[in-house]
Amino acid sequence: MTDVHSKATRSYNMSRIRSRDTTPEKLVRSLVHKMGMRFRLFRPDLPGKPDLYLPRHQTVILIHGCFWHCHGCKVGGKAQPKSNTSYWSQKLHRNKERDRENIKALKRLGLRVVIVWECWTRNPVTLENKLHRLLGVILRKAPLAETGPGPK
Repeated sequence: MTDVHSKATRSYNMSRIRSRDTTPEKLVRSLVHKMGMRFRLFRPDLPGKPDLYLPRHQTVILIHGCFWHCHGCKVGGKAQPKSNTSYWSQKLHRNKERDRENIKALKRLGLRVVIVWECWTRNPVTLENKLHRLLGVILRKAPLAETGPGPK
């Protein structure tokens, strides 16, 4: 099946997709801040440049887009591009591999990893409850160590 948009239109649409400061990221940041947690953004010295790094709690929060990280939900995880399927299949498979590698590397550094999916952000109240549940466990635990990747 051919694309319903011209090559120029498709190129423009794809160029508008941001990898930073997305709406789901802004919502999660707001809720985490509201919970009283302080964080750093996109630490380049950590594997995968996590979206949020909570130094006091030695925790990273990864905010995954359902399509790009193959969640499999209704929001975008089940939709597969109908053109250039070989390219997209390889690209999305590599994204999943990279996620696994980055999570393993983060855990080897002694960091806790929390993943927030884009579809969770559709309902801010539900997301807030999930964040309280996920991060509440971390708040009750003592920090892993005073030393870590270091302040930035």
